[in-house]
Amino acid sequence: MPDVNSRKFTFIVSLVLSVVCSVLVSAAAVSLKPIQDKNRELDRQKNVLAAAGLLGESTDIEDTFKNISVLAVNVRDGSFEKQPGFDAAFFKDFKNLSTSGATSVRLAKDQDIAGIASIAKEQPVYIVMKDGKPDKIILHVYGSGLWSTMFGFLALEGDGKTVAGLTFYDQKETPGLGGEVDNPNWKAQWPGKQVYGDDGSLKLGVGNGKVDPASPDSAHLVDSISGASLTSRGVNGLVRFWLGENGYGRFLSRINEEGFNG
Repeated sequence: MPDVNSRKFTFIVSLVLSVVCSVLVSAAAVSLKPIQDKNRELDRQKNVLAAAGLLGESTDIEDTFKNISVLAVNVRDGSFEKQPGFDAAFFKDFKNLSTSGATSVRLAKDQDIAGIASIAKEQPVYIVMKDGKPDKIILHVYGSGLWSTMFGFLALEGDGKTVAGLTFYDQKETPGLGGEVDNPNWKAQWPGKQVYGDDGSLKLGVGNGKVDPASPDSAHLVDSISGASLTSRGVNGLVRFWLGENGYGRFLSRINEEGFNG
């Protein structure tokens, strides 16, 4: 019988327990991964619906999403292709797609108003159809805030010129300050805002302080977040970048001219 009080016995028992625990943890991680992936996908879909104003207490997320088209949009020329499942593959390999030379676009300093350095050449866009025409166009957007990269979805009405909503699904800004980008009251300012001015120039963004309702700019701007000027500036930068010619600008022009039949 081994000496249970010996160092050798203690070492062997510890080693065996470590191996067994490692195997159990690894097995649990492997078995839970499909569930975790599914939950991440459902959370993403929930945020897409929230941005488009289509999420209610009783909304069946998976069932609703069956009627939404997923597009792979080429940001360089605005071309697009209906591609179910593209978004899942995109988010799974987001970092590599956004930085690899073969799949990304490196932004010049004067182009990078969102502070993201480079983006994937193809981006996911969601289209909600109604009566044979686009009713909502939901764009994946992101940009640097004060402490974090803020990731979200910007929804436009089918005309591509009017905001339907904005939501952030991942941000680590200061709670009570920059974190107010997730405040329903602040997000409620976005629906109905006009993307372009009468001259066709991009006007949508975050104002400098509180926007005067009597000002012509009130049709395009929302109030900045009190005490969070850098976060507000970050939101302004990401909105203007993704709606500009280096983001989805060419796509929005193209879909407006060519249409989309779903």
